[in-house]
Amino acid sequence: MPAILFFLLLLPAANGHRGKQLTPAGHTVVSLDFHFQEQPSTPDSDTIYYAPYRKLSWNDFTGRPPLSGPSGAVSYTSFSYEGSSRVYKDTLHISLLLQVFFVKSASWVKPGNNTTYGLAHEQLHFDITRLVVERFKQRLKQTALNRDDYDSVIQFQYLEAFREMNRLQYAFDRDTHSGMNAAAQASWREKVTIALKNNGTLPEELGNDINSFPSGPR
Repeated sequence: MPAILFFLLLLPAANGHRGKQLTPAGHTVVSLDFHFQEQPSTPDSDTIYYAPYRKLSWNDFTGRPPLSGPSGAVSYTSFSYEGSSRVYKDTLHISLLLQVFFVKSASWVKPGNNTTYGLAHEQLHFDITRLVVERFKQRLKQTALNRDDYDSVIQFQYLEAFREMNRLQYAFDRDTHSGMNAAAQASWREKVTIALKNNGTLPEELGNDINSFPSGPR
C-alpha cells in the first residue's frame, strides 16, 4: 500500500535584511512577492523540485525498501522557503522562494508494486504538497504583515501549512485505503486538480457539493 513520509525543514525565513535598517519609524508599507524554485532534474541530483510538466517516474524512487512493512511504496516529499527583505523608501519588500521537493534516495518502491496506478497515487501525494504550498502562499497574501513581526508571522503560517499538509496526506491515504480504492483516488485527483486551478481553494470552499469528494480536514 503506497504511503508517504514527512519531515520539517526550516530554512532562514525572511530575516536577512538588506539595505537600510528596519528600525526607523514610518516604514509601514509591506510588499510581499513569491517565487517557486523549479530546477531541471539531472541524473545525479537527489532532489526533484515540483513542476507541472515534470511528473514522477518509478526511476525516481532510488531508496532501498525495508524488508518488512505493509507499504508498497513511499514518496518523501516536503516543502520549505527561504526569505529575504529590503527597505526601499517607505516600503518593506519581502521576497520568498518557495520550494516543493521530492527526495529520491528517501523514496522507494517494493518489487511488483511499480504499476502505473501506483505511480499515479504517489504523484498525487506530490501534488497535494504543492497544493498546500499554494494555500500557504494565499494565506500570507491575506495576512496583515508589519515590519516588527513579519518574520514570526510567516514562520507561524509555515508551521500551520505543514500541519495541514500532514492532515491532507493522511486523509488522502485514509479515504483511498492507501490507493486500494480507485473511485476514491479518482475523486481526490479531481479535488486536487480543481484546487490547483483555483489558487489552492478546495472544491468545498468554492461551494461545490462536499459529498462528491472524500471527507477530509476543513
